[in-house]
Amino acid sequence: MTVALSGKEISVKLEKQFPGSIVEAGENSLLVKSEFLLDLASFFKAAPEFDFDYLTNITAVDYYEYFEVIYQLVSLKHNHSLVLKTRCEDQEREIHDLLGIKFEGHPNMRPILLWEGFQGYPLRRDYL
Repeated sequence: MTVALSGKEISVKLEKQFPGSIVEAGENSLLVKSEFLLDLASFFKAAPEFDFDYLTNITAVDYYEYFEVIYQLVSLKHNHSLVLKTRCEDQEREIHDLLGIKFEGHPNMRPILLWEGFQGYPLRRDYL
């Protein structure tokens, strides 16, 4: 079992290097502005103290006002983990199929769970 890192402690370090990137820091999670997501994920992967080399889970939640994409990061070397979240209107194939979130720059947004021409997004609250 991995040790969950404190989002609050990490946010203090990140705010110096990525000012304005953190929306909210939780006990074991960070909510970041979507425009910083790629830079922060790259930093977490490359920084020796974090070395997050394994993405164990990616999912999304449909809140009434916004979508939230959630990444579970793990370092196999350090045996620690962190939940990285962002709020967005856009994001990967399964999430796109079920929630309609688009991942900008994704090279292959074809449906993976549903068939071409499927109408709607079954995990959205407004799906009828």
